[in-house]
Amino acid sequence: MSNYPLSYKLSWLPRFLKPSVLGDASGFAPMAGRVMEPQPGQTVRLAFIGDISAVANRRAPACDPAIAVLLGAADLVIGNCESPIVEKPSAVLGTKLGTHHAMTERFLGDALAAVGIAPEKLVLSLANNHVLDQGFAGFEATVAALQRLGIRTIGTTGNGPVEHVAVGPLMLGLAAFTLWRNADEAVFATRVSMESDPARWPRDAASGVDLLCAVPHWDWEFRHFPRAETRALARRLAGHGVGLIAGHHAHVVQPVERIGEALVAYGLGDFLGTAFARQPWPGRIGAILTVEVSADAGTRGKVASYRMHPFMRLRTGDHERLVPVEGLEGAMRPRVLKRLTAIFG
Repeated sequence: MSNYPLSYKLSWLPRFLKPSVLGDASGFAPMAGRVMEPQPGQTVRLAFIGDISAVANRRAPACDPAIAVLLGAADLVIGNCESPIVEKPSAVLGTKLGTHHAMTERFLGDALAAVGIAPEKLVLSLANNHVLDQGFAGFEATVAALQRLGIRTIGTTGNGPVEHVAVGPLMLGLAAFTLWRNADEAVFATRVSMESDPARWPRDAASGVDLLCAVPHWDWEFRHFPRAETRALARRLAGHGVGLIAGHHAHVVQPVERIGEALVAYGLGDFLGTAFARQPWPGRIGAILTVEVSADAGTRGKVASYRMHPFMRLRTGDHERLVPVEGLEGAMRPRVLKRLTAIFG
C-alpha cells in the first residue's frame, strides 16, 4: 500500500538507530546568511518548524523561553501536522506500537501555548504520509479540529496545489505536497496533495503572489544529506519560480542550499517527537528556520536573510523539553555541535 522501495524499508531501522552523515556535502550554504545587500527597510518574518506529533509526549512539552520568544516574534509560522487529531484512535494497536500516529486537540492546543505560537499565526501542512493513519474519519476530524483551533491548513486536494495566505503586506503562495504515503495511491489522492511537478500546476496558481513557497514532504528518513533526486526536484521547483522551500520527513536536520535567488532548507527535523519516545540523540536535534522577506517596493517578496536556529528535544519523564543548542549542558553540547558542523560546515 505504501510507495517505499524495499531498500528504503530495509534501511529504516539501522538509520533510525544511527542517522547517517554520508552523502554529497558539496554546494551547501551556511546556517545563516544575508541574501540581499543592502537589507530592505520593511520585512515580514516567516518561521518554519518541523514535524509535529504527540508520539513522544503524554502531555505538552516544556519550552525554553528563548524558543518561545523566537516563535512569538514571527509574523507567520509554517509547519507539518504529522499526526491525525482524534480523541480516540481507530487504529488502536498501530497507535500503541507507534506505526500509526495520533494526537488530541487538547494536546496540540497546549503544546502551541507552551512554545509561544498563536494559532491564528500558524499554518500546518497535512501533506504527509501519516495523515490517513486513523482513516478518512480521522482525516475529517483533523481538519475540523484545526478549524476549531483557528489554524489554517495547506496540502489537501480541495484548494489546488498552491494556496494563498496573506501575511502583513505580502501574499504568499504555499505549495505543500508529499512524495510518500502509507496508503494506496487511489485512497491518498482523494484527500492529500501529491503533485510535486510545478509544470503541472495551473498557470494562474501563483497569480497575485509575492513569494511562492514549497513545503514538501520528501527525501529519505534519518539521513542528514538529501539524495540527488531531492536536490534535482529542488532545482526544478526553483526553476519554476519557487523562491523558498522548507522540507520535512527526514526527521533529522538537513542543510541549506541557495539555488539562484531561491533558498532551500531540505529538512528541519522534528519539532515535537514523531518517531518513538526513546529516540537516539541525533534524531532529537531540530531546527527553526527564520526568513526575512522584503516588503519594499522593487524587492517585494524577495528573501532578504535567513537563519537556522538548532535546538534539542530532551526527554523529561513522559514529555519533552525544547532547549536551544547554546543552552545545552554537559557532554551533550559538544556532541551536538560536532554533528551540526558535519551538516553545515
